[in-house]
Amino acid sequence: MKNTCLILGCGDIGKTLGLQLIEAGHRVIGARRNPDILVGSGIEPLAVDLNDPASLEALPDADIVIYVVSADRFDEQAYQAAYRDGLRAMLAELDRRPRSPRRVFFVSSTSVYAQQGGETVDETSETQPTGFAGQLMREAELTLIEHRLPGTVVRFSGIYGPGRDRLIQQVREGRIAASTPPMYSNRIHRDDCAGVLTHMIAKALNDEPLEELYLASDCEPVPLHEVMAWLAKRLKVETHEVIQSPLRRRSSKRCDNSRLLETGYRFRYPTFREGYAQVLDCAAPATSEKA
Repeated sequence: MKNTCLILGCGDIGKTLGLQLIEAGHRVIGARRNPDILVGSGIEPLAVDLNDPASLEALPDADIVIYVVSADRFDEQAYQAAYRDGLRAMLAELDRRPRSPRRVFFVSSTSVYAQQGGETVDETSETQPTGFAGQLMREAELTLIEHRLPGTVVRFSGIYGPGRDRLIQQVREGRIAASTPPMYSNRIHRDDCAGVLTHMIAKALNDEPLEELYLASDCEPVPLHEVMAWLAKRLKVETHEVIQSPLRRRSSKRCDNSRLLETGYRFRYPTFREGYAQVLDCAAPATSEKA
């Protein structure tokens, strides 16, 4: 009998995860406001509005629930609706049902950390976010951690991959981060985001113990200048403009993924070099066709 996995917020990461779960032999239902993009993928599409109680009542029972919703814009109201309030509403719906999922996963982010002096952070590090994004994400984390249902929070660092090319575009335009002071950056490829979740879901279904929190980032925190310099060399671009904060929010910390590695997960793209090489290689054929 197939296990049923319900993915709420089945966008880029959710769809990648869903395809991996189907390959592993599971039934996958992808819930989102507009599920049309899932048609024909093998993922069963389901239209859901997390702000509509009647819509939540239509959610099917599932063995595993993965909450990987994204806010539709970067403001406090959108984050509150997508993360804190949306997760609370979903858990309330699951809580009233006679059949509970075996585990609920919530995808969070490293925005919950306030450290920006190059410190090493892990699952035990202090979380005192100063911005609304990190504060609301932390509230959502605690909502699941303190709930009666078995749950695991997975904090992703900066997600990159096909279609997520803002940093590459900045390098193409000749921009580069300052080399001093070093601004440490952390990242994880989209395929590893899905891989980490697939790995943990397998452990949950095998009744193997899981912690309530994991930090998921690749194996090499690195100064952003080094990443951009590598990209410039690979793209054969001369950089001519130094920018202090090429990312949305200035932050400098080093994510320690030891707890994740101890579960047996092995990264497909352990550093930015393998990951960005894949992104650039995927983009190359499209460039050739346009030419």
